[in-house]
Amino acid sequence: MTALNIKKGSSKHSAYDLRTPFSDHEETHTLAVLVDNESGVLARVIGLFSGRGYNIDSLTVAEVDHEGHRSRITIVTTGTPQVINQIKAQLGRMVPVHDVHDLTAEGASVERELALFKVAGKGEARVEALRLADIFRANVVDSTLESFVFEITGTPQKIDAFAELMYPLGLIELARTGVAALARGGGGA
Repeated sequence: MTALNIKKGSSKHSAYDLRTPFSDHEETHTLAVLVDNESGVLARVIGLFSGRGYNIDSLTVAEVDHEGHRSRITIVTTGTPQVINQIKAQLGRMVPVHDVHDLTAEGASVERELALFKVAGKGEARVEALRLADIFRANVVDSTLESFVFEITGTPQKIDAFAELMYPLGLIELARTGVAALARGGGGA
């Protein structure tokens, strides 16, 4: 705190970024990396993270330009501002990398994740699972007399909230795709 009792730093919605790039405060960032679609590129990108001890919270990869043979890697990672800047700089220097965007720092973005939940239960637990799935707009994609498989799409926070509610109702298996993200508005990332 400063003498005026104003907290140092700012939110991502502030017009002024008062945070020092050398702080020890960890932040979560979503990076969009456009790379050549060739063998070994993903291993090289991931090797950059593992070789330096950086963690990957989420990773999705898919070809986005068939004619240009380019893929988009979306990485969610956590680190101090200095570490995030270092990751972006090191990714940008890699030969198969064409573009690196920090969607968190560049402004508003849309993030979605797909998850499948297998929930086993009978009686009241089964009815409650169906009721909660309806509230969360989850689809039933498989059903047996003993279990359901729900499909849900949303923010990672929505997926986490649904999982937390399903655990006591018999959640036995969970599969998540990882975050897919795009910048909002007219700019491309």
